[in-house]
Amino acid sequence: MIASIRISGRTQSVVASPLGPLTLVAADGALTGVYMDAGRHPPAAREAGQPVTPGEPVPAPLTEAASQLAGYFAGERTGFELPLDPDGTGFQLRVWAALRDIPYGETISYGELARRIGAASAARAVGLANGRNPISIIVPCHRVIGADGSLTGYGGGLDRKRFLLALEQRVSGQTLA
Repeated sequence: MIASIRISGRTQSVVASPLGPLTLVAADGALTGVYMDAGRHPPAAREAGQPVTPGEPVPAPLTEAASQLAGYFAGERTGFELPLDPDGTGFQLRVWAALRDIPYGETISYGELARRIGAASAARAVGLANGRNPISIIVPCHRVIGADGSLTGYGGGLDRKRFLLALEQRVSGQTLA
């Protein structure tokens, strides 16, 4: 079931998942956020908005995101095909774009991600941008790990990161890098 509220041009829907409730946010026909409850960087409170009038249709980006996430959690989907429009700095947008290039079931280090965007000495900045990713799961920030292979930092908590990586590795047959 999807419950929606409208916020200054944005609509939010809350969907159930194995990780707990996920808040999906869309504006102008694109997904702008996927937030876990108790996440480190929830959407700002000023974006709470008012409930959509009962009977009003839920915008397509939210219903499609909910459907694709259900397929992902069921192990039936290894990628997402959604219009995305995250808010971020130019550097953050570069990092988030590079995250989408990490293959399903695989992991890379923050240093490798920094090299991939042409900022080899910026692993710490890449980590900060990774942590501010507003479209979790779909923009797979959970696939970035420490240089030593450790599961460092995740806005949704390390248990959720572990769950997502285990799901992808089970479906793809991959093992942690």
